[in-house]
Amino acid sequence: MTYRAPKGTDDILPPDSADWLEAERVFFDLAERYGYGLVLTPLFESTELFSRGIGEDTEVVEKQMYTFTDKGGRSVTLRPEATASVVRALIQSGGVIGTFKGCYWGPMFRYERPQKGRRRQFSQAGIEYLGEEAPGADVEVIEFGYRYLETLGVRDVEVQINSIGDGADRAAYRADLIAFLESRKSDLTDDAVRRMYENPLRVLDSKADAEAVVGAPTPAEFLSPAAADHFSAVRDGLDAAGIPYRISPTLVRGLDYYNRTVWEYVPLGFEAAQSSVGGGGRYDLLFEMLGGKPTPSVGLAMGLDRMLLARGQTETRPRLDAFVVNADAERAPDARALVRRLRAAGLRTDAVAGTRSVKAQFKAADRAGAAYAVVVGEEWDEGRVATRDLATGVQTVVAVKEIETWLKG
Repeated sequence: MTYRAPKGTDDILPPDSADWLEAERVFFDLAERYGYGLVLTPLFESTELFSRGIGEDTEVVEKQMYTFTDKGGRSVTLRPEATASVVRALIQSGGVIGTFKGCYWGPMFRYERPQKGRRRQFSQAGIEYLGEEAPGADVEVIEFGYRYLETLGVRDVEVQINSIGDGADRAAYRADLIAFLESRKSDLTDDAVRRMYENPLRVLDSKADAEAVVGAPTPAEFLSPAAADHFSAVRDGLDAAGIPYRISPTLVRGLDYYNRTVWEYVPLGFEAAQSSVGGGGRYDLLFEMLGGKPTPSVGLAMGLDRMLLARGQTETRPRLDAFVVNADAERAPDARALVRRLRAAGLRTDAVAGTRSVKAQFKAADRAGAAYAVVVGEEWDEGRVATRDLATGVQTVVAVKEIETWLKG
């Protein structure tokens, strides 16, 4: 019998996994520079956490969650997103005192129809800025995501932003939107008709209903003075930070916990099941929805699978700095000692474990993706080693005492 990975999941092997390591290194380096500490939460939670936090009538809760009953008879769900888990963890630890800045990285799970950019197990990186109501927090989080994409080389990214207002604004907008959708009822899909009274904003997210909702009222028409001022300050902050953006009047969020600022990052040259590679928003009410104290909050999530697809092919970086080739069986102890020495110096180094011909060792060096072969041979007694650039074939003799500096240079 042949076993395969479950549908909608992927095996990521070298050399492709090097892109994931790079994305992880860049993310955590940036998070540290911005003051965000790592938050680790379980891969599964009580189902009620997501149904309350995300919303009973959202597509995620209704159709996409991996939910099962454990051996203790409890309903648990593999996390479809991380924000609800982060908020639960902060409430459980006693709540936010002052402000809290956290980041996360890891797999999420949604039962979707697998296609390009949409997988059943996918990876997200995100940050959460908790306890701060000032628009500067929105600006910082939006800037973080833009700089992350910029650093990774995802080009031509458009930041699309909007404000969906506060609770009273959304209630007024919701009533007007429902009236509009009722006037287009005959043109809507059955799913949209079912949702239009429970969660009409989800209808605006539906690609199948895109033509039918042209001309729908927008949240901006219903913003209170406070929400409008907040959105204006966010735009001013983005201008000051040099972050290009476009106001997208129809951009909304189907998840119940969002209010005020929402945004997405859209690489203009990327075509997939969903062109956005990440996004976020303000969610000032989520703490209360989950039983905590009122805590203004804003955060983002980046879809790593989608982001790396959008970036496309990049120049391949050697996986190893050096591969030590032993050209003389009597010098095997010296070759092994050199491997340990180079590793101790911080150089990515490998060698064959057993006895192989020099030709076989060079082939192993090529397969390992090494930048240089370092040959321990007849020059060793003179305090030198021969090196070969495995990309160009250029050979150089280097003093053993200088080999670390030479390889790093």
